This record gives sequence, C-alpha cells and structure tokens, in this order.
Amino acid sequence: MRFAGRITDWNDAKGFGFVVPNGGGDRAFVHINEFQRGSRRPVAGDLISYLPSRDQRGRINARQIRHAGQKIEVPRKPSRVPRAALGGTVLAVVAVLAAAAVIPVLIAGAMIGLSVVAYVVYWFDKSAALRGGQRTPESTLHFVGLLGGWPGALVAQQQFRHKTIKQPFQMVFWGTVVLNLVLVAWLVLSGTAAGVARSLGF
Repeated sequence: MRFAGRITDWNDAKGFGFVVPNGGGDRAFVHINEFQRGSRRPVAGDLISYLPSRDQRGRINARQIRHAGQKIEVPRKPSRVPRAALGGTVLAVVAVLAAAAVIPVLIAGAMIGLSVVAYVVYWFDKSAALRGGQRTPESTLHFVGLLGGWPGALVAQQQFRHKTIKQPFQMVFWGTVVLNLVLVAWLVLSGTAAGVARSLGF
C-alpha cells in the first residue's frame, strides 16, 4: 500500500531526508536513489508517494518514491551495458593481457587491487548515506578511480545503486576514467611501466 506525505529535513548535499505521512504516523527515511528515474531533485516540503518498508534494524524506509502527480515510469529494456558487467569485463581483459605479457603484471595488479579498494570505499559511503553517518568525500572516490580503481567503482555503483543519478559526479567520474586510460596507455607504450616492473622484480 502506497503512502503519501511531505519531505522534511532534506539534506541536498547528502541526498537524503525524511517523509512524514499525511494523517500522521511514523516518518520514513528518504534517499535520492529511491526516486523514480527521471524525477526532479527533491526539496523540503515536496509531496510524494512511497512504499514503506522496514530494514533489518526496524527502521522505516521509503521505497519506489514518486512526486505527487508524476507518471508511473514504464520499464524499458536497458540500452546500455550494465556497469557491473562492464567493470567485471575490464578487469577480466586486464588479467588476460597481463597473462599474455601485453601489459606488465604490475599494472594489472594495481588496477585489480585498486578496484577492490574502490568497491569497499563506495560500500562505506553508501552505508554512511543510509544511516546518516559521515560520508566519504567525492574527491576521494574520484581519486581512487583515477588511480585505476574505476572498474571496481562501476561494479559498486550498480550493486549499491550509488552515485548513478548525480550527473555532475558522473561527468567527473568518466573524466577520470579517460585520464586513467590515457595514463596507462602512455606507461605501456613508452616502456615506463615495464622498466618500473623490472626494477621491482615483476
């Protein structure tokens, strides 16, 4: 059963707030990722409808949120490769290229290791967003991606439904992906990566 209510205590920087149901009752936690795709960014006082659900700690969360009067989105077949599949494929290709000695093992190991770090960092940030805790700065997320952890970031973004709607973040994120690819290409083609790998015994 869908409820209707108004958003209160909205924190736009963190993308969450609460909704108080019309007619009274317990307020529910609202997160930006639960809004129907194509929704405008919410502000305090917005009238919304939602499905209430309880998490493992008994807290009420608002799911499948729509602004009042918003049309129900008709599901469409995805036109793009899922982020998780893309990130996983990139890591698999990197491992194969390293095994075939096309790229140094050092670069492959760094990308795989940093992808694990990125996945964990995104998980921490998503968890903090849900419980209202201290968030990980976006600059940190971008820096890990720039260093080579962007495949793991892609997996985390899809799995946790985190940072996929915020367009300014996505623009910077894909910029770091391009910069990392350019850097890796230069390290490989210039022989710099191979030289460093040999000096380290790889």
